[in-house]
Amino acid sequence: MSDASKYIILLGAPGAGKGTQAEILRERFGLAHVSSGDLFRENVAKQTPLGLLAKTYMDKGELVPDDVTIKMVMERIARDDCARGVIFDGFPRTEAQARALDAALAQANKKIGAVIYIRVPDAVLVERLSARWSCPTCGAVYNQLTSPPRVAGKCDKDGSALTQRDDDKPATVRRRLEVYHQQTAPLIAYYQRAGLLREVNGEQPIEQVTLALTHITQAL
Repeated sequence: MSDASKYIILLGAPGAGKGTQAEILRERFGLAHVSSGDLFRENVAKQTPLGLLAKTYMDKGELVPDDVTIKMVMERIARDDCARGVIFDGFPRTEAQARALDAALAQANKKIGAVIYIRVPDAVLVERLSARWSCPTCGAVYNQLTSPPRVAGKCDKDGSALTQRDDDKPATVRRRLEVYHQQTAPLIAYYQRAGLLREVNGEQPIEQVTLALTHITQAL
């Protein structure tokens, strides 16, 4: 991969599998995985001013304002582990964020090499996300459909009672998807115009999605 192509964006609605695929690509290609969701949770857990502000939006299934998100992301990509490149997961979410990211990378003589859109129908996404539960103690994540715990409602690792995040409850999931289509889907057209968009069918088995993403990344 050339230096300019080491910045990859995974685009898709909540539940499309961006996080899973980003981790696989991170291991295979040695790039940092930067997830806006992880950044939000990190800041919320540390009770930073940005984190507390972000939480008021996350709990309602709404997008965190651009200025808050951009500040978190730019602080993250300045860390040493991002020197070789980044797989962006969940960022950018709006055209304004995309332009801000382009500008920040350009200042360092970098640019986005590819934007991979993982496409999944809304009905499938609601089913996937509503089945997601996590351990409040160790952070392990389970899915009642694809990766359930050995004992219902209990973490395999430490036995803690599993909980469901407010933004994974069905009503909030549907609201998150509405927000996505209203504010984030235009990014597809933005990156199409830039000639960077690649589309992958996210309904396929995880292994097939991984294969498609790997081929795209290798071809950069």
